[in-house]
Amino acid sequence: MKKDSRPINVGISDLLVFGWPLPALTSITHRISGIVLFVGIGFALYGLDVSLASESGFADLQAMMASPIGKFITWGLVSALAYHLVAGTKHLMMDLGIGETLEGGQRGAKLVILFSTALILLAGYLII
Repeated sequence: MKKDSRPINVGISDLLVFGWPLPALTSITHRISGIVLFVGIGFALYGLDVSLASESGFADLQAMMASPIGKFITWGLVSALAYHLVAGTKHLMMDLGIGETLEGGQRGAKLVILFSTALILLAGYLII
């Protein structure tokens, strides 16, 4: 019997146990942070609308932002922005030809994690 050399179907469960390389994980997370920022624009525009509607709306927004859930949402959006900025800078550097090798990709992914973690922790300290 002849061996079938066609590719196999990959399911969701196969993707979860696959050993993803670090540069791939940082790239996927960069895309996810972009989606979070896109959704977060809706929250930001809603807050802007509420704050500009009236003086009491501004006070309501201040109260929302001072609540733990408001601080958490703010921290989440700032964290997504920080990560997206750092990972986007890495992608721009790669577009310039810097860090395109396998070793450069690994180093760049580690630097993205290092710098974004520092910025996210700083944001958490300043917001909360």
